[in-house]
Amino acid sequence: MRDVFTMGARPIALLNALRFGDPSHPKTKRLVAGVVSGIGGYGNCVGVPTVAGETNFHHGYDGNILVNAMCVGLADADKIFYSAAPAAGLPVVYFGSKTGRDGIHGATMASQEFDDASDEKRPTVQVGDPFAEKLLIEATLELMASGAVAAIQDMGAAGLTSSSVEMAGKGGVGVELDLDKVPQREEGMSAYEMMLSESQERMLAILKPGREADGERIFAKWGLDAATIGWTTDTGHLVLKHRGETVCDVPLAPLFDDAPLYDRPWVAPALQPRLDPADVPAPTDWEAAILKLMSAPDMASKRWLWEQYDRHVMADTLEDSATGADAGIVRVHGSHKALAMTSDVTPRYVQADPYEGGKQAVAEAWRNLTAVGAEPIAITDNLNFGNPERPEIMGQIVRAIEGMAEACRALDFPVVSGNVSLYNETNGSAIPPTPTVGAVGLIADYAQRADFSSMKSGDALILIGDTVGELGASMYLRECVGREDGAPPPVDLAVERRNGNFVRNLIQSGQVCVAHDLSDGGLIAALAEMTLAAKVGAQLLVSEELPAHAWLFGEDQARYLVTTPAADAVLAAAEASGVPARIVGEAGGDVLARPGLFSLPLARLRTAHEGWMPGFMGD
Repeated sequence: MRDVFTMGARPIALLNALRFGDPSHPKTKRLVAGVVSGIGGYGNCVGVPTVAGETNFHHGYDGNILVNAMCVGLADADKIFYSAAPAAGLPVVYFGSKTGRDGIHGATMASQEFDDASDEKRPTVQVGDPFAEKLLIEATLELMASGAVAAIQDMGAAGLTSSSVEMAGKGGVGVELDLDKVPQREEGMSAYEMMLSESQERMLAILKPGREADGERIFAKWGLDAATIGWTTDTGHLVLKHRGETVCDVPLAPLFDDAPLYDRPWVAPALQPRLDPADVPAPTDWEAAILKLMSAPDMASKRWLWEQYDRHVMADTLEDSATGADAGIVRVHGSHKALAMTSDVTPRYVQADPYEGGKQAVAEAWRNLTAVGAEPIAITDNLNFGNPERPEIMGQIVRAIEGMAEACRALDFPVVSGNVSLYNETNGSAIPPTPTVGAVGLIADYAQRADFSSMKSGDALILIGDTVGELGASMYLRECVGREDGAPPPVDLAVERRNGNFVRNLIQSGQVCVAHDLSDGGLIAALAEMTLAAKVGAQLLVSEELPAHAWLFGEDQARYLVTTPAADAVLAAAEASGVPARIVGEAGGDVLARPGLFSLPLARLRTAHEGWMPGFMGD
């Protein structure tokens, strides 16, 4: 959140992407409980809704779970604040919480592999206070509105060191700090500890000449600690004074401009062959296979988790994790506009083929926004990988980024921010490559949006996009067959764009208000989620051109399932646009069925789908 409001934007929504180890690992349950409690406790108290996210479990994260957080904010385009110090001779003001010893070497810890002694790193973890964060949000936005701010930056990794060096470096000036004036909550802190502390809820601002009194008044109003701790200079140096002595005087250029640029050796990842659906066994018991798929840890309902998050504080949330939509939607207060947001990546695809997996992460985020009727605007990425000093890991990084870049160009979907997390290894074992994509889209009129919970009895089910039955690296293969092999489904970006634009136009024109993209688990998983959300069953057809399991479980890309009472109009529009579309069933009843193959009561499906997570957590 500080990254967002330090630019003058008010936070309006939070998302998170969580990757935990195998459920059987002795630490997984405790880690799930702690992470969810931390996210809920902070977001709920600070008053910003958590509206979307994703949660996966895999043994590859056993020793190194991932907690990726995303914040979306609103700012006036002509009132955006930057961190570059504009001139010498300006006061440097610290405000927020006091500095303590928590988080020292947090940034260093993040660039180290873990081992059996990693619990000893606990003191490097920062301690947050959501109530202080709320005060900091309001004080920062009020300070900005007063016109007193010349530059501002939050204190993140490496704390006061990074914020002061980056602000001065970006502005081409120097900075001198008197560390005796830094508000401290512990006695006897050294200059080293103060400069590297990552205590939370702290900001560094450079004020315009003579505006210190405005800052003092605002900080006092919100009960925040604050002090003028230094000045910008024309020396190009970082100068630190402590207890009457100059303890540091170094040029900024080596710290800011001359950071090393690594060109690490890499090897192309070994790729797996495409699986022929005929070589993948079909279920012997279809109902058991569907129940197993929909109750698998990755596919099961995460109700236990998101019910602990306040999803409606601020009263602008239109769609969230509970409502049955492919993206969270938050309206722009006082207007008919809304922002849609999602977080996506399929690590097993990236593991099997980093290039195609990187493309797919961007394409799925684009698809999730499209499926609610939003125009995709931009992405932020969180690149989570193992040790880049290993050529095979560097190969994953290179190829995944190349795939993501191609998708962004083809879909006009720019990367506007991001984060890199490397060295995610424990005892030499790397996490699955996980380049998480957070994405935001705009809905011009939120009355014209789609979800997948509004299906009505009698609606025709229409599948948009071609199916050839891609089962490589699929959820069916992993959960029902017990294999993790094969090439992931290829991503044709021109087809993604064509099919997605068609579906978005259906939604925006009011022809369709029920849409769901097809991803993990393929057609049967998407339809199962729709029937459970709508509390309406469905009768499904099976393609005669493909084996039934390839048709139902295949994870071919660029596909959507839409429902409508006016199928002829949608099919005619698809034909006119050159988009593959076919009726694959009809909504109605209280079972999910394919006559002659399976007939699954929704009550039984719901018990399996919603029962795994509470059962695992013991609730």
